[in-house]
Amino acid sequence: MAKRGRILILNERDPLHPQAGGVEVHVAEISRRLTEMGYEITQLATGFAGAAPRERVAGMDVRRLGPLAGYYPRAAWTCMRETRQDRYDLVVEHLCKVPFCAAAYSGVPVLAVSHHLFGRSAFLQVAWPIASAVIAVEALIPAIYRKLPFLAVSESSRDDLVARGIALEHIELLYNGISFPASEPRPWAGRGLRAAYFGRLEPYKRIDVFLRAMAQLVDRFPELEVLVIGDGSDRARLERLAAQLEIGARTRFAGFVTDLERDELLESARVCVCPSVKEGWGISVVEASARGTPTVATHAPGLIDAVRHEETGLLVRDQPRDQFVPRIAEAVARLLSDESLAGRLSREGIEWSARFTWADSAAVMARAVDRAMRAA
Repeated sequence: MAKRGRILILNERDPLHPQAGGVEVHVAEISRRLTEMGYEITQLATGFAGAAPRERVAGMDVRRLGPLAGYYPRAAWTCMRETRQDRYDLVVEHLCKVPFCAAAYSGVPVLAVSHHLFGRSAFLQVAWPIASAVIAVEALIPAIYRKLPFLAVSESSRDDLVARGIALEHIELLYNGISFPASEPRPWAGRGLRAAYFGRLEPYKRIDVFLRAMAQLVDRFPELEVLVIGDGSDRARLERLAAQLEIGARTRFAGFVTDLERDELLESARVCVCPSVKEGWGISVVEASARGTPTVATHAPGLIDAVRHEETGLLVRDQPRDQFVPRIAEAVARLLSDESLAGRLSREGIEWSARFTWADSAAVMARAVDRAMRAA
């Protein structure tokens, strides 16, 4: 097969990283398909314990540049040097953690993919000096990125870019897909009295809100089980919180699971809860819908795109702040007690999720890549 182009991907974590999340799923699924189309893809990623310096992953040549502490300067230097040595035709930069600002030093065109920008929510995730640095780098976006073509994974991510000074005509939507199991979802009515969270366990995801809301429902639903699917830096604190709320015995922390295990666990729950501050899109929410599990989520960027209120789930506003936990609890109680509503949301969620395939996403990416290379 003739080579269609040589692409350098800038994204902090590769798909095998222990803290890989939705962005890394996106990178893996699309890169695998682009490789099959004839593109040659390399990713510059940070290292992690036990990782090889170089490895073939999802069709990509993943080059790990060592510990996170020095990763961003090394990635910028490598990109600057090698794009000037005619080793690549295009840089694809993923904006989801710290912007690489590749347009300032790349020797070839840059295509930017915006998953989500932190803004002030960075202070919920990392120490204030690091959060301040992230916000300072994001402030450079209007100057450095204003002429670049952008792909945004949701309307919310697109609108955030426009608010920061990127012209609307430079932005195209690139929805994330999901992987569809071969089996039909378990009927909603046959499931146990279980509520679940599914995703990475990080402070800005606010899983503590989920646990506090479930603690408020125990008296109304004595058989309620609580399931936390995923892993991350906030797990130990959340396990302690569950014990403090006296729901430790009914709460299961499943940790990282395979796709098959994920589907089985999602199908065992009557409702999922996603109280995150913001998301780029919310792959986990759409994956829950694909398994017939309606979601209660924050009325927040990304989640308002992935959840259709009163159709595939329920959206809850987080202001005033002292009402957020009881509002989440009441929305979950509504789904647990109203079988007609929950059954309808389950069925409509399955239909909604079927719109989002990785094949379609890869086709959008391929067209954007070709346009960016032709424009050069």
